[in-house]
Amino acid sequence: MVEMELNKIVIDEKRHDQLIVLKEKGGERVLPIVIGLAEASAIKLKISGFVPQRPLTHDLLHTTINFLEAKIEKIIIDKMEESTFHAKIALKTSSGAEKLIDARPSDSIALAVRAHAPIYVQEDILKQSEIFNKDNQ
Repeated sequence: MVEMELNKIVIDEKRHDQLIVLKEKGGERVLPIVIGLAEASAIKLKISGFVPQRPLTHDLLHTTINFLEAKIEKIIIDKMEESTFHAKIALKTSSGAEKLIDARPSDSIALAVRAHAPIYVQEDILKQSEIFNKDNQ
């Protein structure tokens, strides 16, 4: 697995396109992922330091996980099927048990920025994405 970091968020409200770009930590490879406006906004609000009066959905889920004495250990983007990425949220419970929860990459990353959790991408996903991006340029 390759550790990645959030490099940028692109929100184009006119075209209704939202994109997050993950960059290889200590490297040059990037992984662009098209996401929904709500998730892009949730990520952007958190990294900009905005604190809502009431918890937003990703804040609520993060608080609930903490309340249940679990911790978001990492996010893993582990599959790409027909240009759609799939992810897992890796949790560790207070008893030390590790749990993997299937999730969309956008929701996973929105949680990762709240939990300060690392984001990992399977090596073969990066290779698939490089081929896909070259073919579609």
